[in-house]
Amino acid sequence: MKLIARLRPIQTCTALREIIGPLQSRSFQPDFVPRDPNAKPIRYKYPAAYDPYGPRPPPSDKIVQLAERIAALAPEERRQIGPLLREILRHPNLKQISVEGMDLGAMGGAGGGPAKAEEKKVEKTAFDVKLEKFDAASKIKVIKEVRSFTSLGLKEAKELVEKAPAILKQGVTKEEANEIIEKIKAVGGVAVME
Repeated sequence: MKLIARLRPIQTCTALREIIGPLQSRSFQPDFVPRDPNAKPIRYKYPAAYDPYGPRPPPSDKIVQLAERIAALAPEERRQIGPLLREILRHPNLKQISVEGMDLGAMGGAGGGPAKAEEKKVEKTAFDVKLEKFDAASKIKVIKEVRSFTSLGLKEAKELVEKAPAILKQGVTKEEANEIIEKIKAVGGVAVME
C-alpha cells in the first residue's frame, strides 16, 4: 500500500507534463529575427520646421496690406499697437518672471547680470557685531557683558574677547546690534556693526 501511495504523485506529475509540456522553458524564440549587421539605418526626411496642423495657406491680401501698413508706422505708434490690441481682444497682461537671486550664468537674463545687481542694492536686514578693541583695565567687564548677550561660558567668552577683533554675534537686527554696541561702549570696549 505504501509503495502505491508513493508512485501516485510521480505518475500525476508525468501525466501533467505530457498534457502541458515543459513549463516556462523555451529553447528559442521563433518570432525573433536577428538584425542584419550589414544593413544601413533607415533615413527619414524631416521637415525644416514641424507644424502639427500641417501646411498653412498663404496669408490673404488683406492681412498682407495690414502688415505692410503696420511696418510703415513710426516706432512710437508701433509700440501702442500691442497694448491696444490686448485691451480690445481682452488678453490678460503677462507678468514678468522674477529672476532675482537666480544664477543665470552665461545667459545673463534680461539685464547684464552684475551691472543689474549693482544698480539694485538690497537693504541689509541682518547684521554682525564685531568687537574691535577694549581697554585692558575693563577686560573683566567686557567679558561679563559678552556673556550677557551670548550663550557662552566664562572660558569661551574670555577667549573670544582676548582674540579681538572678533565677531561677537551674527545675524541680529539693526536695533539689537546698536544696543549691543552701546553696552560694549559703556563698559570700555569698542564694537562695530558689519
